[in-house]
Amino acid sequence: MSATEVVKLYGAAWSAYVRIARLALEEKQVSYGLVEVDVFAKTGVPQEHLKRHPFGRIPAFEHGDFRLYETGAIVRYIDEAFPGCKLQPTDLKARAKMNQILGILDAYAYRTLVWDIYVERVVSTREGRLANEQKIAAALPRATVCLSELNRLTDDQAFLIGGGVTFADLYAAPMFACFMQAPEAASLMEGFEKLIHWWQRFAVRDSMSRTSP
Repeated sequence: MSATEVVKLYGAAWSAYVRIARLALEEKQVSYGLVEVDVFAKTGVPQEHLKRHPFGRIPAFEHGDFRLYETGAIVRYIDEAFPGCKLQPTDLKARAKMNQILGILDAYAYRTLVWDIYVERVVSTREGRLANEQKIAAALPRATVCLSELNRLTDDQAFLIGGGVTFADLYAAPMFACFMQAPEAASLMEGFEKLIHWWQRFAVRDSMSRTSP
């Protein structure tokens, strides 16, 4: 399959996981089209999208006639199918640490930082709803553990793992872009200097501005 075949990403610009895939495409300098899909439409997930992703989630991906869903599969394919910077460390231990960070972000941080804190505090206000204070309060201890571990695992370099962009950065950045908008973020991030410095550097990357929802 030629790297010049058309690349399409299906999903919503606001989605953290769609943005992960977009960041991978941007960092690899792959031209692509984002096709907006509303999986929360009142009429339900669009039927044509269920053909791309039978579980009705986003993103879904096409490269020519090759189709994929699941963010982890998509970003690994992007990294290996296209030329440019490598988004996975070649060093065995660095790659293992990167994969551990991805596991933490997927299993613990995403739900806690994005849904339980950002959505409840920021999105609910934007939509004129009352925040679920119990949900936020319950999320704070878990958020502290997530942030503490990310700070501990992070190399004290320009990026989360090593001296170049990896999947660890691409996964964490869209989640932090949401979480850092919540007023709770300032106190929760106190003392996590490596993480604060990483976010200050990564937030201003060209790939971040080009994928801003």
